[in-house]
Amino acid sequence: MFIKENDIDVICGLLSGRLHIVITAHMSPDGDAMGSSLALQQILRLLQPSDADVRVVVPNAFPSFLAWLPQAGDVIIGDADADATASVFREADLIFCLDYCESKRIGVLTPLLEESSVPRVVMDHHINPGVLSADVIISHPEAPATAFLIQELYNGLAEKGLLPRDMPLDIATCIYTGLMTDTGNFAYNNSKLPELYVNVAQLLRAGVDKEAISDNVFNQFSVERLRFTGYCLYHKMKVYPKFHTALIALTSEELKRFNFQSGDAEGIVNMPLQIGSVYYSVFMREDTDKVKISFRSKGNRPVNIYASEVFNGGGHANAAGGDSHESFDKAVKLFEDTFRKYFQ
Repeated sequence: MFIKENDIDVICGLLSGRLHIVITAHMSPDGDAMGSSLALQQILRLLQPSDADVRVVVPNAFPSFLAWLPQAGDVIIGDADADATASVFREADLIFCLDYCESKRIGVLTPLLEESSVPRVVMDHHINPGVLSADVIISHPEAPATAFLIQELYNGLAEKGLLPRDMPLDIATCIYTGLMTDTGNFAYNNSKLPELYVNVAQLLRAGVDKEAISDNVFNQFSVERLRFTGYCLYHKMKVYPKFHTALIALTSEELKRFNFQSGDAEGIVNMPLQIGSVYYSVFMREDTDKVKISFRSKGNRPVNIYASEVFNGGGHANAAGGDSHESFDKAVKLFEDTFRKYFQ
């Protein structure tokens, strides 16, 4: 539906004779970024000769609740292993860019990508398609997840007889994880596409255990993480009733108090939306060199425009992100000075 036969033919042409392939995803990789990357890695390993080297490289650590994904243990973390990262980029003869379309979204990998002259393939579902130049750009904001595009790619290759018609379970598991997480367990606005559920049916036929995946992703919190959630909601949530908005903002000292780990903030930004009168939710946390910000909303109330215009970010209409390189206090003040213009 989104991936045309010509796209598949061009990708197959780019793969021909290339033995060093790098798959990249965005900073703070989520379930869609990791699921898409690991699914594509396994697809390419089926397509390419046995001596081909297909590596997944992400800018920074992914959440521990995704560590169970097939092949996750082989992922190279850019900011933790600079030598290995530089090596795979140096040897690369083809690069896939998954779940992002702007080079600024890949942190420490940005200069390595920008300095590379090898062919690129972009597969993404965010706004601003085409900002990142590539030989093939498959960018569809209307797609529910990048994993949806990976599944379409698999099916297109299978139609050509290049892959088995029956999808291997490990690939299906990675794709389902991407679909499930990026649609909020199929609850967000981006899950309205009827074809999404046709695709889910295919994954279930492949043997995906959706209960186990849900348990692995949503029910593996530490004690500190659960207490951190309570602290956010009881002590830190500020509601602006007139503007139907909630803000949770935390300093680095508060994060340390709860032994904050990558992924511990996952889903917290959505919780204030359980309040009937809250349509917009914002989560801000102080990081080493910037303040990271997540935005969520209900219904036909976009937050990506605000994220882009005020906090150098972007994303989907109901789920976006941004950051500030000002101090924590200045970032919070910038939000409080500007959000009323956008959130009505």
